Amino acid sequence: MEPGTGLLADDAQRQRVRLTIAGAVQGVGFRPFAYRLAVSEGLGGFVRNTGSGVALEVEGEGEAVERFLARLEREVRPPAVIDRIAPETIALTGQRDFSIAPSSTGEAPGVVVQPDLAMCEDCRAEMNDPANRRYRYPFTSCMHCGPRFSIIEAVPYDRARTAMRHFAMCNACRAEYHDPASRRFHAEINACPDCGPRLTLRSADGATLAEQGAALEQAAQALRDGQILALKGLGGFQLLVDARNEAAVTRLRQRKHRPAKPFAVMAGSIAQAHALAYVSRAERQWLESPVAPIVLLHSRTDASPSLAPNVASANPNIGLMLPYTPLHHLLMDMLGFPVVATSGNRSGEPLAANDEEALSRLSGIADLFLTHDRPILHPVDDSVLRVIAGKATVLRSARGFAPLVLTDPHQTAPVLALGGHMKSSVAVGQAETIVLGPHVGDLDSVETRAAFSSSIASMTALYGLEPARVACDAHPGYHSTHVAQAMGRDVCKAPHHLAHVLSAMIDNDLSGPVLGVAWDGTGHGSDGTIWGGEFLALGEDTYRRAAHLLPFRLPGGDAAIREPRRAALGALHALYGDALWDMECEPLAAFTGQERGVLRTMLERGTNAPLTSSAGRLFDAVASILGLCQRASFEGEAAMAVEFASDRASAAFALPPPLVSEEEGVLRIDWRSMLGTLMEALQAGTDADDLAAGFHDWLVCAIVDVSRRIGIERVVLTGGCFQNARLTEQAEAQLRAAGFQPFRHLRVPTGDGGLAVGQAAFAARMLTEEKR
Repeated sequence: MEPGTGLLADDAQRQRVRLTIAGAVQGVGFRPFAYRLAVSEGLGGFVRNTGSGVALEVEGEGEAVERFLARLEREVRPPAVIDRIAPETIALTGQRDFSIAPSSTGEAPGVVVQPDLAMCEDCRAEMNDPANRRYRYPFTSCMHCGPRFSIIEAVPYDRARTAMRHFAMCNACRAEYHDPASRRFHAEINACPDCGPRLTLRSADGATLAEQGAALEQAAQALRDGQILALKGLGGFQLLVDARNEAAVTRLRQRKHRPAKPFAVMAGSIAQAHALAYVSRAERQWLESPVAPIVLLHSRTDASPSLAPNVASANPNIGLMLPYTPLHHLLMDMLGFPVVATSGNRSGEPLAANDEEALSRLSGIADLFLTHDRPILHPVDDSVLRVIAGKATVLRSARGFAPLVLTDPHQTAPVLALGGHMKSSVAVGQAETIVLGPHVGDLDSVETRAAFSSSIASMTALYGLEPARVACDAHPGYHSTHVAQAMGRDVCKAPHHLAHVLSAMIDNDLSGPVLGVAWDGTGHGSDGTIWGGEFLALGEDTYRRAAHLLPFRLPGGDAAIREPRRAALGALHALYGDALWDMECEPLAAFTGQERGVLRTMLERGTNAPLTSSAGRLFDAVASILGLCQRASFEGEAAMAVEFASDRASAAFALPPPLVSEEEGVLRIDWRSMLGTLMEALQAGTDADDLAAGFHDWLVCAIVDVSRRIGIERVVLTGGCFQNARLTEQAEAQLRAAGFQPFRHLRVPTGDGGLAVGQAAFAARMLTEEKR
C-alpha cells in the first residue's frame, strides 16, 4: 500500500485502521517490529497473533497512520514476509498507547509456520562473551534465530503452544521478553542457563554420565578418541565422528549399514570449509545463511586437514555444512577439526528425534549420546542443496526450508498430497498456497511409514486442513497410494512425471504452454510400462506425452534398479539381439554363466523384464558398460559415477546424434546408434571418461532436438537426473542458445521429494490427457 491511496478520508483527523495480515508473520519478530513502528509514529492500538496470521489496529493522526501503513510493507525484513494486507477503516476508540495483545485462537489455522533458523551472529557473540549471562549456553537464541517448526504444537505461535512451555522463564528472561528495546522482546523461545534446556551425556544403555558443561567436554573428548557420538540437534539426532579418522569412519559405516554412500561433513568455520573444498561466493552465502544447509562442494585435493578417504569414496564432491546451533558451535570450537555429521538413523529408517527412540535404534551405532530436555515435536533432517550455474537447486527440503510455502492461484478446495515412495514428503494446498512439509524418507520400513503418518497428522493439524481431496502417485503399489485410498476421501492419482513437471512450474510460477523434460529412474506410465525419459507438453488444461526415449527391457525388474549391469544387458540386447551373448563386455563379465542363461531367457521371452523409457536406467547402462558401477549400494550411485567420469574427461568423444522418429503422433528418441558407437570406441581403447562426457553431450543434443521439433518456447527440466550439474548446465545453455527459455527447480526438490507439490497442483487443475 503506497501513501496517497485514498484509504484515509482526512489526514487532518484521527483515524483507526484495522489490518488483517497474512504471510510469514509469526516467530519472526513481526509483532515487535510493528510495535516499535507504531510507537515511533505516536500511534495507539495493538498487534496480536491469530490462527490465520496477524491482526493489527492503529489509531492516531491521519498522516501518521498513513506513514505507518507505507513503512510497514517497506521496512519489514526477512525472514518476515507480508503476503497480503486487508485494511479496513473502523470507529475510533480513543486509544493512545500501543501493545502486543494476547493471541486469539478462534480462527481456522492458516498461518505460515516458520522453518528453524541457524544461530545468528548476535547470539553467538553473547555465547562467546565471558561477561554475558549466556556465556557457553548451548541453547542461546533470540527473535532472529533458533527452533520454530521443530518445536511448535499449534498456532498461533506462542510459547504456550511450543515445546518451550516446559521451561518457565526466569525473572531476567521475562524482563527481556517485555522490553521493547531487546531483540528478545516477545521471543517465545527465550531461555538462559537458569531456566532453559539442559545438556546430558548418556551411555549406550541410557545411564547419565555428565550434565551441562561437563557433558559437552566429555563428548568432545570421545570424538577426539575416535568414538561415535549421537547428538540431539535442532530437528533430531545426528551421528558424529572424527572425519579425519579412517578407522572411526569405517566403524560408523559398518554399524549404520551404509557401505558407500557419502557422508556429510561439518566444518567448524568458513575458513575450515575453504581448506576442505572449493567454495564459490554463492556457495558461501548458502553455507552462512539462516538456512545453513548441507551444500555439495568440489573437494580440494590439497585439503588440510585431509579427510578420511572413506568419508566420500570415489566421489570428488563433499556435502559440507557449518555449525548452525549454539551446541554445534561450542562443540566444533572445542574440537578444531571437521566431523562427519550424518542423520541419526539406520539406513532405510527415519531420523530419531527423542531419547527413547535414539537409545533404542542407535545404541548399536553410537558409543555415547549427547542429548537435552527440549522436546522435538516435528523431526527435521538437514537440508541439502547444490549450486548449479550460480543458482541453488534444493535436493532435500528439510531444516531451514520446510515448511516451504509456494503460491498457486488454483488452490481452492483443501487438498492433501502424499508424494511418492522414495524421498517422501507431504504437501497441503488451500487458499492459493501449497505448503511442502519436510523430507521424511523412503517408505520401505515400518519406522519410516510411521514417520510418514506422523507427518500427515502434523501438517494437516498445523494448517487446519480437512482435505476435500487426497492426491497421490498413480503407481498402484506405492505405500502412499494405499494410504490415500484408505482415507475414504476423493482420491486423485497424479501421473508421476506430470507431477514432476507441475512441481517445477509451481517453483517457477509458470503456467502453460510448457514443455516438461521429466527424466528420472522410475515412474508408472499410463501404458503400463516404466517411464522416465519423458517430454510432456502442457497447455492450460491439457497435457500429452510428446516424446520419450526408446524403451528397453530390465531383466529382473526391480533388481535392475540395484544392479546397473542388468540395465546394461537390457539396453545391449535391444541393440545387438542374440549376438550380445557372444560378445565380450563388462556387463556380461559381471555375471556367471548360469546367471547369463537366466537373463537371456528373461530378455528373449520378456518374462520378469518390464519395458522402460527411463533416462536414469540409461545412465545405469552406460555406467556398467564403461566399467564404472555394476552394483549400486544407494540410489543414483551409477549415474553419479558417469557424471564424475565426465568431469575428468580431457575431451568429450563425439557420438552420433539422436535418431528421432514419430510413432502414432509421439516422438521416439533412438539411442541405439549412440550406444553402439560408444561400445566400439570403448573396445578400441577410447578413455571411459571421454565417453562419459560424450554421453552427456548426446543427452543434451536430444533435449534440444526434441524441443525444436515440438516448438514450445518454455522448457522445464525436472526429475532426479537433473541433480546432475553437468547435464543441467549444458542443457540450460544449449536450450538458451537455441532460443528457448529453460527453467529448472530452485526451492522444490527436483527429485521425488518435490512430487507432492506437483500432485497438489494436479488435484487443483485436473488436467486431461490428449490422446493421439
